[in-house]
Amino acid sequence: MFNACHFALPLMLCLPSAGAATLTVSIDGVQPAAGPLVVLVFDRAEGFPKEARASSRHLLQTGQTTLALDNLKPGPVAVLAYHDENANGELDRFLGMIPKEGWGLSNNPTVTGKPAFKDAAIALPEAGTRTTIKLKY
Repeated sequence: MFNACHFALPLMLCLPSAGAATLTVSIDGVQPAAGPLVVLVFDRAEGFPKEARASSRHLLQTGQTTLALDNLKPGPVAVLAYHDENANGELDRFLGMIPKEGWGLSNNPTVTGKPAFKDAAIALPEAGTRTTIKLKY
């Protein structure tokens, strides 16, 4: 005789994982130049906006301006996008602070000085959401 677990387990494996959300990121204002777009997702304020502290990093090839990020944890997230024009794998900065390549943040805040997580953070509900980032060159 089979118990209920034999029937329930296959059904549970087919269900989507609870707490997974999709964030669709669109990037506007990309100037025609070589090099990929880089999208960094931060799910916490600690380490923002350092690239090495991002919870995930995604590359969009030239001409691609939209990215759907699946299986993210719902809650506040901040997204930083930049156009790696010289394809060296990093956001080039003047004097180590001022971006020399096109860049932008979710919420498109006006930034003077180091950007703050709270200014770029958007609420990511379980149902998912979209954000559009306008690059500044």
